[in-house]
Amino acid sequence: MDAKPIIILLIEDSADDALLIRKSLAGAMKVPYELKHVDGLSRGMECLAGGEIDVVLLDLGLPDGRGISTFSVLHKHSPDVPVIVLTGHDDEELAIEAVQKGAQDYLVKGKVDGGLLRRSIRYAIERQKLSTQLKQSMKEINTLRGFLPICANCKKIRDDRGYWTQIETYISMHSEAEFSHGLCPECVVKLYGDEIGKKR
Repeated sequence: MDAKPIIILLIEDSADDALLIRKSLAGAMKVPYELKHVDGLSRGMECLAGGEIDVVLLDLGLPDGRGISTFSVLHKHSPDVPVIVLTGHDDEELAIEAVQKGAQDYLVKGKVDGGLLRRSIRYAIERQKLSTQLKQSMKEINTLRGFLPICANCKKIRDDRGYWTQIETYISMHSEAEFSHGLCPECVVKLYGDEIGKKR
């Protein structure tokens, strides 16, 4: 079965720069890919709304978007899609700001060869996957924070829907924990008497 192609969205208003990117990708990509090209931020967000884009190559100088705010608007619109920022200026402060705000990489047009572009795309996609997994794990961990209503007698927990359920069931539903069962010494004495408890 053929691998699903990587869908790359290039948001670039310069036809010449778009052609250079297209040629760089054609000579460097070692996996199937499809390049979609639009010339504005609003059209790029329309493409992203379809949900099939794997990575975005974003020019920061567009007719409907200038500077770092271009990235901020796009990232707010589609926070789970990795974005590689492209610019014509070798500005280290802008690069750091873009990465701090969530960009996966920052490349200067005219200094990008096919190999660098291929690696940047590959790493951006993988880093975004890890970031998404980490956010999901943190969400699962956070579900076990705060107060848990627990019965003082039977130790059942009242869940989010108001039902009382065994603590093992509740924790299994909200984490990846697994359980093995045994008896603590106090319960052995309680259930079987002092003599068996002493032997244990």
